[in-house]
Amino acid sequence: MTQREVVVVNKLGLHARPAVTLVKVASKFISDIKLKKDEVEADAKSIMGVLVLAAEQGSKVLIIAEGPDEKEAVEAIAKLFEEGFGEE
Repeated sequence: MTQREVVVVNKLGLHARPAVTLVKVASKFISDIKLKKDEVEADAKSIMGVLVLAAEQGSKVLIIAEGPDEKEAVEAIAKLFEEGFGEE
């Protein structure tokens, strides 16, 4: 299992547009990928699951991946968070 904590940096938080981007990236990996904010855990390959996290700017999110490409999956998703999903 590989995990990494990231912070939501984009102004509008993890709303629909970045959620779609995140799900598209997560779906490219074989590993099971979860996102956890506070006590809420969501499947990173589910748009509805990601939106349920209601992660606002400044929120801490834990990326948890388990499977053959878990390290690559965590790195790719962490990069999205760090770059603010391409938003300003």
